[in-house]
Amino acid sequence: MASGGIYDHHLPQTAANYIPLTPISFLERTADIYPHRTSVVYGKRHYTWAATHSRALALASALRRRDIGTGDTVAILSANIPEMFEAHFGVPMSGAVLNAINVRLDSDTIRFILGHGEAKALIVDPELAPVAREALDGLDANILVIDIEDPSFIPDDPNSISRIGSLTYEELLIEGDATQPPVRPENEWDAIALNYTSGTTGNPKGVVYHHRGAYLNALQMVLDWDLPTSAVYLWTLPMFHCNGWCFPWALAARAGTSVCLRQVRSDKIFDLIRTEKVTHFCGAPIVLNLLVNAPPEEKTGIEHRVATMTAGAAPPSTVIEGMEAMGFDVTHVYGLTETYGPVTLCAWQGDLWDAEEPAKRAALKARQGVRGHMLEGLMVANPETLKPVPRDGRTIGEVFLRGNNVMKGYLKNPATTEEAFMGNWFHSGDLAVWHEDGYVQIKDRSKDVIISGGENISSIEVEDVLYRHPDVLEVAVVAKLDEKWGEVPCAFITLAEGATTSVDQLFNYCRDNMAHFKVPKHIVFGLLPKTSTGKIQKYVLRKRAEEVC
Repeated sequence: MASGGIYDHHLPQTAANYIPLTPISFLERTADIYPHRTSVVYGKRHYTWAATHSRALALASALRRRDIGTGDTVAILSANIPEMFEAHFGVPMSGAVLNAINVRLDSDTIRFILGHGEAKALIVDPELAPVAREALDGLDANILVIDIEDPSFIPDDPNSISRIGSLTYEELLIEGDATQPPVRPENEWDAIALNYTSGTTGNPKGVVYHHRGAYLNALQMVLDWDLPTSAVYLWTLPMFHCNGWCFPWALAARAGTSVCLRQVRSDKIFDLIRTEKVTHFCGAPIVLNLLVNAPPEEKTGIEHRVATMTAGAAPPSTVIEGMEAMGFDVTHVYGLTETYGPVTLCAWQGDLWDAEEPAKRAALKARQGVRGHMLEGLMVANPETLKPVPRDGRTIGEVFLRGNNVMKGYLKNPATTEEAFMGNWFHSGDLAVWHEDGYVQIKDRSKDVIISGGENISSIEVEDVLYRHPDVLEVAVVAKLDEKWGEVPCAFITLAEGATTSVDQLFNYCRDNMAHFKVPKHIVFGLLPKTSTGKIQKYVLRKRAEEVC
């Protein structure tokens, strides 16, 4: 290489021209420029961006005063309420890593996550205090437990516990000093969040996000959805899902308003859309299906267009068609926990597709689409050779992704991390075709993950539970299409010789031994199809599930 090029001048990198990217800066900027704008609405509670900034700073300061900071994990088990939103800023502003836990998990799985992630603190919603207490029992760790007090939450059982910790969230904030500056990452590769995914094994895998990825994927949500500064966003999507697809940070970047929602109910959703003038919300296809099939009287009085973003199991085109008939603009996206949530979208080609019949438009929109603004690479390829498949809409390959919005890796799992990044691409495990126009459409999941109501269910995990039943000889669990949930587990079981266990008894056994959303919706007795080497042929069972269940 010839000398004298620009790189020979040794231009310095200083604090004046380089600062590690972090979504903390979104909150700082918005609180400075739009302090009076509404940040969060939850019933009678309303906060401005100045108040949210102050509360996040107090949380960060209080955690540090309790020796929780850089590199430590702070877990939270909470519904979509203001404290959950604030934790997405206050925890990383302390230097710690946020671990938002799936509220639908059972106590054993939560206990594993708390131990594996080495949580130093756990913030608990009153609705989830009973399962949190069970999870903490038997955990060999000293964890600071912080109780959220929510006066609007009324338990079904007035005698149920709501406090299990040593102090409340508000008491913790009082300990903090909102005038203390936040801890910013020294390196944008530093971890900001830890999220657990079921994957294909019984124990969930810990997916580690970095500040750079969170910053960039938040901006991708802004760009891909044309999110305006006037956005009013309804939290139908759980914030524990990939940190709410990075929307807490995206809304801070645009000074939007978060409308919190504890329970996803069609009447409440339509009511908040009317009263709060909601402009945007996200959710799994099951949420869209819930709205399409809601009673007509719930849907009246909405006079403005509403944008909705959906992902998970591919939404049926009839659901998309139904949503758009009600005046909702649907954007279909695709991603994984490992990619900070959505990283592709079915970018709409209005000049080409607007004139199509509604059913054809819905079918086009049901595709997973093309890469978003911040994803550097997307291809459908042969998983052995990494050679792209033809763009013919027929040849199946695996979806591969590459970019800054791909995880750091799996916590304490170097072998699986290395396998996921072989060939310098992230292996999604999803099987798809590539259409002539470059749009991807997923056809199957090689990892046998079942996506039910937006939740990942490991088929192997369900199988492991069933195998523990003394009357079960062999079992295989596959996904079955379901109009309400998108997919549900279907279990094919060979009973041991002489066993008399009934289907209903196995249903009850599953309910007693796993989270209820993981319980198979269908159980079929019989011999399992196998290859000559004894491997169960799940592809045969998938077809059978649609025929016999």
